[in-house]
Amino acid sequence: MAIDKKGTKQIADNRKARHDYFVLEQIECGIELVGTEVKSIRNGGVNLKDSWCSIDNGELFIKGMHISPYEKGNIFNRDPMRVRKLLMHRKEINRLFGKIKQDGLTLIPLSLYFKGSIVKVQLGLCKGKKLYD
Repeated sequence: MAIDKKGTKQIADNRKARHDYFVLEQIECGIELVGTEVKSIRNGGVNLKDSWCSIDNGELFIKGMHISPYEKGNIFNRDPMRVRKLLMHRKEINRLFGKIKQDGLTLIPLSLYFKGSIVKVQLGLCKGKKLYD
């Protein structure tokens, strides 16, 4: 009998997103990472502060997310600011694309967490608050 361990563990939270945007909808998706990035995330070396998502050629990407290089990763480390692919069904991506283009909304990563041993991203379909200084 297999025991299902699907506990969630929060890694990073984007508090600035909830301050600057109204979150209309929240969506969970996977993220494509390499081994040294996962090890660095386990050490807490991730920052979502200025990150956003875009849809290019029917694929969803996260941009501006910083994952610190793993200190023992040597040649296997990747660029900390590289563009990472998000994993979501094609129908969901097309639905989000329509909302972004038609309603003027944006996709912002709200949090990063482990679900079991898999890294997940919680995206928010957001509308700007238009804060002025």
